[in-house]
Amino acid sequence: MDLSVLTGSHAGHRTADAAATGLAAAQTPAPAPAGDDPAWWRSAVIYQIYPRSFADGNGDGVGDLAGVRQHLDYLKDLGVDALWFTPWYVSPLADGGYDVADYRRIHPAFGDLAEAEALIADALALGIRTIIDVVPNHVSDQHPWFQAALAAGPGSPERERFWFRPGRGEHGEEMPTSWVSNFSGDTWTRTTDADGTPGEWYLHLFSPEQPDLNWNHPDVRREHEEILRFWFDRGVAGVRIDSAALLVKDPALPEVPEHPEAGEHPNQDRDELHDIYRSWRSIADSYPGTRVLVGEIWLPDIDRFAMYLRPDELHTAFNFDFLARPWDAEELRTSIDETLAAHAPVEAPSTWVLSNHDVTRPVTRYGREDSSFAFVKKRRGTPTDLELGRRRARAAALLTAALPGSLYLYQGDELGLPEVEDLPADRLEDPMHFRSGGVDPGRDGCRVPLPWRGAAEPFGFSPAGATAEPWLPQPASWAGLTVEAQQSDPASMLWLYRQALRIRRAEAGLGDGPFTWLDAPEGVLAFARGDRFVSVTNLSAVPVPLPDNTAILLSSSPLDDGLLPPDSTAWLRTQQRPPETSTTH
Repeated sequence: MDLSVLTGSHAGHRTADAAATGLAAAQTPAPAPAGDDPAWWRSAVIYQIYPRSFADGNGDGVGDLAGVRQHLDYLKDLGVDALWFTPWYVSPLADGGYDVADYRRIHPAFGDLAEAEALIADALALGIRTIIDVVPNHVSDQHPWFQAALAAGPGSPERERFWFRPGRGEHGEEMPTSWVSNFSGDTWTRTTDADGTPGEWYLHLFSPEQPDLNWNHPDVRREHEEILRFWFDRGVAGVRIDSAALLVKDPALPEVPEHPEAGEHPNQDRDELHDIYRSWRSIADSYPGTRVLVGEIWLPDIDRFAMYLRPDELHTAFNFDFLARPWDAEELRTSIDETLAAHAPVEAPSTWVLSNHDVTRPVTRYGREDSSFAFVKKRRGTPTDLELGRRRARAAALLTAALPGSLYLYQGDELGLPEVEDLPADRLEDPMHFRSGGVDPGRDGCRVPLPWRGAAEPFGFSPAGATAEPWLPQPASWAGLTVEAQQSDPASMLWLYRQALRIRRAEAGLGDGPFTWLDAPEGVLAFARGDRFVSVTNLSAVPVPLPDNTAILLSSSPLDDGLLPPDSTAWLRTQQRPPETSTTH
């Protein structure tokens, strides 16, 4: 993504005292501006926008790029350094845009290429970079390549760009492999030949509308390199790479071993992937400034994860381990330690994220008896204590914002929006719901359009006088969670996020840099960042005393007679660096 053209988000930190005072109150690549920080991405706060649900500029009930442009000042005031857009390309939207039919055109519901270029420029003028999503593992079944492959038939060059294979069994009636889909259900779909008889099968690790590309084919590699250049030329500062560990398959298409060794899995984390990302990195580095490559990598082996972050490959990757952990001090500390340890040898910054467009929102997730996250265990009707979840989500917001590296925020989390779990069945769109036979509630509940103002739907999501309903209905209870309702309320989630991001930007010790655990009672996470900042998170069941400090910069909950209540985080000003127990650089 062409982040290089943005001004450095962390260039010239203000002093701590100034920070406290502040709290009281183009189609050709542009050269990097003077004074731009090439390491901006190491500490950046990146805000994820799901375009359909952020803001509707034209009144048709669907969010669009015009709506984003109208709210850029809100994002500037929030304190973000970059915007990451989930796919905004031409797509049948069988999977929320992750089934791309044309990478060089904007989906008509969102606008057009000129609107995208204007948005990139407008955001840049406010010091906000733009990151786009690329989906290299698969395309839409409406993509010209796949349509040509279907028309050309078995044995054709057009089919070599995908994974077409004859079926097993006497009449080819069995799937070529028994691989399991990420979306539940089968990973192969059988085609019909021109004469109407059953034909070959094609591979799709996700839905049938998303055929997997064959990354052993030179056309596939060349096309994606050209896509990178196309968007870098238009000023994007980076790309987020969807399903980054799945691209390469073993051409023999063996079954998945019961216990695959490193690099042995036939469709995940193949060693050949690293050559692809080295090529992408050379393209990114050929542009002025720093254009970052961000991988979506779900791997249980954190050392294998870190291999993607070597200096000549991806700049950074999503750290999903922390997100998936339950609200438990030991679990979270283990995740932090393992993450920092894995990143240290490759000198890459960690990323911290609490949710995204695929994940149950924190306010809901943290209010459950099992507060961990995994796609396979989502169920309708899970008991939830939203008050508990909201308190924990506030504490988690400060905890993650104080950890070393970059921070990702999903739209609406700064408003404390809960998961919407009672969407009408006829409004659901997520394939994860349908492919699970309705057992999995799907991901639509975290994709409901944002509430901006007013007391009733559409809560300012669409312009005044618009007659079209939002594409997903908003709960009436969101009247108290609008931006308008929260922006002047010091007790609101929005107020907390704005204050946290201002402090984060002002504090020299925050963002990328050293990190030191401090001694703390059981169930408490306490650490120092730099010489004058300490963060304390109480995950125990009782209030705890705070370490010696000269000021409380911010607390997620009011103190209880000077004690930090359960499920709360406080940021403290200290005079000097406290005794070290362990340090990670």
